[in-house]
Amino acid sequence: MSFSLPDLPYAHDALAGAGMSKETMEFHHCLHHKAYVDNGNKLIAGTEWEGRAVEDIVTGTYQPGAVAQNGIFNNASQHWNHCQFWNMMGPGQSAVPPELQSRINDSFGNCNEFKSQFIAAGVGQFGAGWCWLVEEADGTLKVTKTENGVNPLCFGQNALLGCDVWEHSYYIDFRNKRPAYLENFLDQLVNWENVASRLKS
Repeated sequence: MSFSLPDLPYAHDALAGAGMSKETMEFHHCLHHKAYVDNGNKLIAGTEWEGRAVEDIVTGTYQPGAVAQNGIFNNASQHWNHCQFWNMMGPGQSAVPPELQSRINDSFGNCNEFKSQFIAAGVGQFGAGWCWLVEEADGTLKVTKTENGVNPLCFGQNALLGCDVWEHSYYIDFRNKRPAYLENFLDQLVNWENVASRLKS
């Protein structure tokens, strides 16, 4: 199974009114994500990873504790990350479903505290990376951050929500204002129904 660039679940300009421009989406999806797909396919060709599921490649090539990961991992993980990212967003504001709201309240006290922790994680990730809302094996929810393309699969966590804080994700629309980008992401862009659908327990 080779990597392939998925179609977006909405038009490239569908999020423009919510703070993510058509230009950003075209650069991010058609250039950056496509580069991970193309490079990943070249790197896995003829290796033990060719034909394997992307999740298996991510977990199988991750090097715990290593600052720099290998090329196969970097491209496979970023391909997986972006496939999730596009579906975690959607046009039109959505409300947090009751089940997810209850789980957030149990783990963080309230939704505002969750959002505060999520934004702080994204702002606090030095350089490139991601911030996440994850579900642990015991069902608790936690906010985490990861460097570069590292993602929750590497730690046996279930990714409910992830936000790309690489500069290419926000610089066209928000310049260097990462906190504003993250706040807008949570308030305007998240498809909370999709997030809730990822709950396992």
